Amino acid sequence: MSDVTIPGGKIRAFVERIENLDTEIQELNEQKKEVFAEAKGEGFDVKILKEIVKLRKQDEEERDERESMLDLYMRAMEQAAPAEKVAKAA
Repeated sequence: MSDVTIPGGKIRAFVERIENLDTEIQELNEQKKEVFAEAKGEGFDVKILKEIVKLRKQDEEERDERESMLDLYMRAMEQAAPAEKVAKAA
């Protein structure tokens, strides 16, 4: 056996704190689901609400850049010939 002592009490304290946090996270996730269910019950689109939450977490500059790129790509795609016509032309 080794002479190294492991502080079991400290390990137990960390493990119990982590377990408590996991329990709290599960409870918060349940509350979040309930809020989305409530919103859906009132006729709101949950996917859109989740997208809004995601966008609000982003930096405004990052969000603007992403929206600009999305718009640029969409316009480029709309202006391009459909894939069938491109394939026949080749």
